[in-house]
Amino acid sequence: MRAVVLDNEAVQALASPDHDKHRVVVAPLAGVVTRRRRGAGMVAVVPTAVRVEAGRDRSDPRAAPINRFRVLDVALDTDLANRAARIVTGTGVSIADAHLGAVAQTSTGSDVVVLTSDPRDVVRASEPRNVTVVRI
Repeated sequence: MRAVVLDNEAVQALASPDHDKHRVVVAPLAGVVTRRRRGAGMVAVVPTAVRVEAGRDRSDPRAAPINRFRVLDVALDTDLANRAARIVTGTGVSIADAHLGAVAQTSTGSDVVVLTSDPRDVVRASEPRNVTVVRI
């Protein structure tokens, strides 16, 4: 199973066709949809703290692009919150990046791909898990 995780700018770019990086984000997500249809184990996710940081309300009609790709929310539950708090303390990254790192660390998938504009923080927050970073 491969997990594709979106960061703040990836969510913003996906939500707006006028965003400079919209096509850069849509391409990997279109690949997820295609592979899912072929039976490959792929999932696209966004940590809820990242979605909040990006200012995206899924019930807003402007959220249609992200809803169309079936990007799943990963909630900040107790276990992820504890892990994210340790990440913030250890690295100094933002809360949203820490939530993203906690999601990457606990992913049961064999491969985690993160669409991000800040590869350095994502790699630090995700350690010791190796993630494939796609810079947008």
